[in-house]
Amino acid sequence: MAKGSDLLVAALENEGVDRIFGIPGEENLDVVEALRSSSIELVLTRHEQAAAFMAATHGRLTGRPGVCISTLGPGALNFSTGAAYAHLGAMPMIMITGQKAIKTARQARFQIVDVIASMKPLTKMTRQIVSAASIPTIVRDAFRVSMEERPGPVHLELPEDVAAEEVEAVAAPIVPVHPIERPVAHPAALDRAAAMILAAKRPLIMIGAGGSRPHLVEPLSGFVRRTRLPFFNTQMGKGAVTGGSNLYMGTAALSERDYVHRAIDRADLIIAIGHDTVEKPPFIMGEGGPRVIHIGFTSANVEQVFFPHAEVVGDIGASLTLLADRLGGKLDPDPDFLNLRQGILARINDRADEERFPVTPQRIVHDVRKVMPDDGIVCLDNGMYKIWFARNYRTHVANTLLLDNALATMGAGLPSAMMAALLHPERRVLAVCGDGGFMMNSQELETAIRLKLNLVVLILDDAGYGMIRWKQSVDGFQDWGLTFGNPDFVRYAQSYGAKGWRIDATKDLAPTLEAAFEEGGVHLVAVPVDYVENTRVLVEELRGHVPQIETA
Repeated sequence: MAKGSDLLVAALENEGVDRIFGIPGEENLDVVEALRSSSIELVLTRHEQAAAFMAATHGRLTGRPGVCISTLGPGALNFSTGAAYAHLGAMPMIMITGQKAIKTARQARFQIVDVIASMKPLTKMTRQIVSAASIPTIVRDAFRVSMEERPGPVHLELPEDVAAEEVEAVAAPIVPVHPIERPVAHPAALDRAAAMILAAKRPLIMIGAGGSRPHLVEPLSGFVRRTRLPFFNTQMGKGAVTGGSNLYMGTAALSERDYVHRAIDRADLIIAIGHDTVEKPPFIMGEGGPRVIHIGFTSANVEQVFFPHAEVVGDIGASLTLLADRLGGKLDPDPDFLNLRQGILARINDRADEERFPVTPQRIVHDVRKVMPDDGIVCLDNGMYKIWFARNYRTHVANTLLLDNALATMGAGLPSAMMAALLHPERRVLAVCGDGGFMMNSQELETAIRLKLNLVVLILDDAGYGMIRWKQSVDGFQDWGLTFGNPDFVRYAQSYGAKGWRIDATKDLAPTLEAAFEEGGVHLVAVPVDYVENTRVLVEELRGHVPQIETA
């Protein structure tokens, strides 16, 4: 005989799960006991939201769902932001929540919330498990649904009496896992796309969020190498291609008028690989603009600002290989078009080594790039600095700049970096957080210490919600209602057992980060940031004052 909780843990082991993140409650105690004697590590976090961010980032970096657990009611509802983060960001994740017994009601409605209903719009699937015998098949189906394109979160609710229910193991066999090959695009669609690309004078590749899957690195990089077509990316498509092609034109951190849009506006055809319209538009489609080919696992979402002229629907990796076969040796791109690259990249690197203090965003990006090796992973929270890193930070290895341009929630930077450090203990991992976003989940420093992670957290300190203050100023409102006080971040880090640093001169930033990485362990580095460059560059320079970029 086996309990439902034993079947759940065995089914998770069958899926290759090695860690579960979260905070169990009374209703999960049978599951906790089953985990105690399993091969799965239970990683206690200090807030359920952080557990969900960690599980989602596991899915993002590996392609396999991360798993998180919470109790009923308040604990389950704390998963909501993480569920939306994974849902909009297409990250596979399994959330397991507890619930009171469903066959009796000895505590009436105490703590009971309809979590299934609350999770329905935030997940790909949500189910209450009502029979222990059904657990293995439900778990297998949950992983299948979570991983299928478009990936995302799945929620399972396991009531405590179902978890404790005993069943004959033979009546609930563990379901075997097998590979699933995705369908390949139709030859007619590939022929149509190839003809459009060959007829174009200035074709330009755009890589979106759906192109940034771990298994697509090689086919996507190979497509760029074989076609020799210039490319740019959306924020979440950044780092999908390995470096060294000399074809990268920039990142569309804004929707229009940035330097990379010089190339976008010159293009007569854009090959949009994996574009997901949950992102802020990387460019605005309109009358008389370039034609667009959508290449994706699923058909395009047609929006006011995105309506492709042709679609190649199927496995992106296989589709790109077949498309490159049709294009090989036949392309003759306009050399002047690629010559725009030097001017674009020079513009976004402007003033990157300025010594003024507080430190400018350009200098912060420059110094972070200086201390991070090619395979180092930078995980961004959300704030004004995200635009600067998206525009200015050059990636050389795929999936080494993690940012969220879908839900764009604050509070995810530290947990996502912790997950990256767990998965890649041999690589440098840096969390970049604003002071506002950091304090939303700063308690996870204790979790990072307990896990003995090697992790550096860079806090950009401006004592306010900087992005909103900037928008408030740009829109002509008074500077009001968006500032706050901060703790002494050095002593705050020390209180958890981490090492704390404060930057008092711009020249000290890179050496301090380097020293922190060299020492190992958890380090927090606080640096005052000067966001005056937001207005100078992102408003005055780009909106009507952008100098023409030379093409030679």
